[in-house]
Amino acid sequence: MRLPIVITASALTLLLASSCKDSGKKNDSAKPDVLASNIDSTVSPAKDFFDYANGGWIKQNPIPAEQSAWGIGNLVIEENLKRLREISEKAAASKAAQGTPEQQIGDFWTMAMDSTKIEADGLKPIQPWLDKVNAITDIKSLVNTVAELKMIGSSTLFSDYVMQDDKNSAAMTYKLDQGGIGLPEREYYFKNDSATITIRKEYLKYMAWVLANSGDDSATAQKSASAILAMETQLAKASRKLEDLRDPYANYNKMAVADLSKMNASFDWSSFLTTTGVKGLDSLVVGQPEFFKSLDATLKSVPLDVWKSYVRFNLISDFSNTLPDKYGVAAFNFSKLMSGAKERRPRWKRAMTSSENVMGEMLGQLYVKEFFNEKAKKRYEDMVEAIREALKDRIGRLSWMSDSTKQKAYAKLAAMKKKVGYPDKWKDFSAMKIGRESYFQNTTSANLWWHHYEINKLGKPVDRDEWDMFPQTYNAYYNPSNNEIVLPAGIFTVPGYRDEELDDATVYGYAGASTIGHEITHGFDDQGRQYDEKGNLVSWWTKTDEEEFNKRAAVMIKQFDAFEPLPGMHINGKATLGENIADLGGILLGIEAYKKTEEYKANKMLGGLTPMQRYFCGYAIGWLGHAREERLRNQLLTDVHSPAKYRVNGPFMDVDEFYTTFNVKPGDGMYIADSLRVRIW
Repeated sequence: MRLPIVITASALTLLLASSCKDSGKKNDSAKPDVLASNIDSTVSPAKDFFDYANGGWIKQNPIPAEQSAWGIGNLVIEENLKRLREISEKAAASKAAQGTPEQQIGDFWTMAMDSTKIEADGLKPIQPWLDKVNAITDIKSLVNTVAELKMIGSSTLFSDYVMQDDKNSAAMTYKLDQGGIGLPEREYYFKNDSATITIRKEYLKYMAWVLANSGDDSATAQKSASAILAMETQLAKASRKLEDLRDPYANYNKMAVADLSKMNASFDWSSFLTTTGVKGLDSLVVGQPEFFKSLDATLKSVPLDVWKSYVRFNLISDFSNTLPDKYGVAAFNFSKLMSGAKERRPRWKRAMTSSENVMGEMLGQLYVKEFFNEKAKKRYEDMVEAIREALKDRIGRLSWMSDSTKQKAYAKLAAMKKKVGYPDKWKDFSAMKIGRESYFQNTTSANLWWHHYEINKLGKPVDRDEWDMFPQTYNAYYNPSNNEIVLPAGIFTVPGYRDEELDDATVYGYAGASTIGHEITHGFDDQGRQYDEKGNLVSWWTKTDEEEFNKRAAVMIKQFDAFEPLPGMHINGKATLGENIADLGGILLGIEAYKKTEEYKANKMLGGLTPMQRYFCGYAIGWLGHAREERLRNQLLTDVHSPAKYRVNGPFMDVDEFYTTFNVKPGDGMYIADSLRVRIW
């Protein structure tokens, strides 16, 4: 997945970039050059390319108080929030028929923005669920209540979901994974640096506050919070590390439903599955069996009152933004320890984000009518084919891969499906019950609709046309089970510029390399390469080729392990390996495709830069931005993506064309000896 530098936003007027330009067109003279205006000329590109290409913009654009980071992704998302707000306000003012997108969008927006009603209602909307939690009398009723809460969007104990079977992509399966912890990742429970210790202390305070503001006296709330943290620490200890979750074989353990009790005897699986609507299931996949064995022991040893407090805390915390403001403020005050944001976002942005979470595709139907047309869709589909052809050529030139493996790689590449802009077929949301009872009710109703939608996939043919992102999303992904790349319209946006104002070099770096090439390469990274052309987890490599790939990947792991974004905190080279391989692959593919364009062949300077210099700068603006230390620290512990700076500097160090383009020599900060550079795809 090509995750942007940021996930939240704040302001700049921009227009949607629809495709790569006709090579004869020039930049609008009224606007600064899209690349040159970001450059910090005091930094040598051979010393630190990220700071050279993006440093000028970073110096002039401090991080707003409500943000944890600030960059190109924020600008795109902010503009899309404004567009979606206009759509929502227009829908709210209409008198649309029940069950239409306009009615659902309008009513959801209206209730999310009605702070007066939310404050007046207090905990009334959530009280029936709190009563269910209070009525828990034993482990069986705990399990049943947890099952009901999962259906409305409050997940505890573990993670469960419906997915394509890794070893049979034509079938949907039900999967159980580790989960149940409230901190972002297992390492937060064990690291003893001052920042992490502070986070654990504040987590205790936050839990105690929630419990005290939902019925407990102060002493009981504090005691319960301590017990919850101890219990979650047990679950964290049994959880696999981030890098260990990348092995698809190790995290695929199929078993009969009838055998679940052998793994977790305290859990009434039959009752749980019945409550959640999972029927007629003979087998399922368990990601981490040892976690569920530990959960079984924890269920037996932890007092029931602690479990009730744990479920109640999670319920209120999960829906804090739909409740009176003090609950949302408390949640923000704790979360900012990981994000670094100084101020809470205004209500309209929080409401819009919440709306997009539950009805993003519905909003997307209205979005693309105005902001991404068929012509744009076609242009980026053509660019996918140019990048695909570049990878085919590179595979053919590989000296380390045998011909038999190459033939299967060709087959997988040719079969890779592209989805560009927006779905050809939209989901039917007419049965989603959205009204004007309460913000909480609308959120849980939407979550319940999604739960049933996912569960109903079991036992039915896989819909290979479905999208798992919304058209307006500033992101993209590769799905190994479908062997597909999915490129929403939003990912092609360049803030402040129409497409005809962008030269090919910029677009091939920004869209061709960091998005299209990146996602295609995911099909051949450390995880993706283990799936065949039909999306099945099956070995199609010779043993020698696989050993050669792993040897080359180990060079990249070592390279990124050495990067130290914060004092004492290094990038996890194993956990980030797939994304780092995809970044490098995307850059190399983009270069090959760009070199075939008429613009490159003309070799004209633009903005004081040669075509190839512009290509590298074009890639770099895809990661334009900077982040607060708290957010960076959290990313290093929880994310499989390297920080933005290292997604530019890291792979560039492995690209021979970069050295010749910017005259990088031994002793320069961006220099790696030829023998130490990563050579995979």
